[in-house]
Amino acid sequence: MKQRVVVTGLGIVAPNGVGLTNFEDALRHGKSGIRAVDALQELNFSCTVGGIPPLSDATISDYFTPLELRNFNNNGIIYGCIAGIDAFKDAGLQISDTPDYLTGVIFGTGTSGIEKLKESIHKIDQGNVKRLGSTAVIQTMASGVSAYLSGKLGLGNQVTTNSSACSTGTEAIIMGYDRITAGKATRMLVGSTCEYSPYLWGGFDAMRVLNYKHNQAPEEASRPMSMTAGGFIPGSGAGAILLESLASAQERGAKIYAEVLGGSVNSGGQRGGGSLTAPNSEAVQKCIKDALLQADVTPNQIDLINGHLTATVKDPVEIQNWSEALGLKGPNFPKIQSTKSMVGHCLSAAGAVESVASLLQIYKQFMHPSINCDDVHTTILKQIDAASIPHKTSDKGPNIIAKASFGFGDVNACVLFEKYN
Repeated sequence: MKQRVVVTGLGIVAPNGVGLTNFEDALRHGKSGIRAVDALQELNFSCTVGGIPPLSDATISDYFTPLELRNFNNNGIIYGCIAGIDAFKDAGLQISDTPDYLTGVIFGTGTSGIEKLKESIHKIDQGNVKRLGSTAVIQTMASGVSAYLSGKLGLGNQVTTNSSACSTGTEAIIMGYDRITAGKATRMLVGSTCEYSPYLWGGFDAMRVLNYKHNQAPEEASRPMSMTAGGFIPGSGAGAILLESLASAQERGAKIYAEVLGGSVNSGGQRGGGSLTAPNSEAVQKCIKDALLQADVTPNQIDLINGHLTATVKDPVEIQNWSEALGLKGPNFPKIQSTKSMVGHCLSAAGAVESVASLLQIYKQFMHPSINCDDVHTTILKQIDAASIPHKTSDKGPNIIAKASFGFGDVNACVLFEKYN
């Protein structure tokens, strides 16, 4: 019998809030986490603003020992571990001295340890191989974040890292969901992280896809669905979600944030208009339709879409894809929002960070605004009503949310969450 899957724990490290309380407060009040980044200006970036989580050394020391932090230079692993440990504890689970074979982790990332790699290259070039330190390998391997989480929490089921560009976090949720429904795990800690580094953001600046027109007004820089959108704003952070079989959650008397109804992942194969950097609209629509079919949800049941919506020229295309996939437009189109308006584009962490935002809205029954979107793009207004885009926080929360992510490589992921009754 197919297992039902629920969410029993959440963790978040976002540019506009670290920890669930701070993040929820920021979402409710439309608080941006985009700030001026001096290092970007010094390095001659066109876009000199971005989203970096406000993490203090004191907070980090609550999760890592001084020995662990010695020669440590990977903020992506730090973000992921803080979010993951918080989600595990939020679920009311205890860390065991023996492997927990019922619980695994699928925690994604796009890159890992760029700053550590730079440091290592310099040492090797200088002939100082022996000074690399004992953690150089674990900090620079892609699966470093899941390895650290498994060790800190004693997880004994599948432990792995997925990587699918901007779809990574959403894909990780679906992968964890599939493992539990198949009866191969009771609980899966899923999510994704994205480190902050100019070496990561530099390529996007060179592509001229970042907004450089609001450097003097950072909090207004991320403008999804807006006529004045000038490109996305880079962000970093991590989101973590503890998935659990409903039977296990009920047996433990666990708090349940929402139920995961199902989802779908696919690729456009870089055909039909799709490319390394652009989505194939047919595949995007198929992914959405397949997710609804797998979740047994009809388009009219969707109360809110938490879109990918990056503040680029692809925003109107995404809205059109949603409209065609759902067969809904104008006044019949559901509410749609972009969490990126407040946190920027957290790249490989985007799907996880935005899923945590979605789950908080379901559990706490509110709907956060899309800020910096008073001038909705005229092409979007030809497809949906302006009322579909919330500009102020609503106390009327959603019952079902569709969350989707579309990434470089023409890869797509869509998941459905429902309020648990």
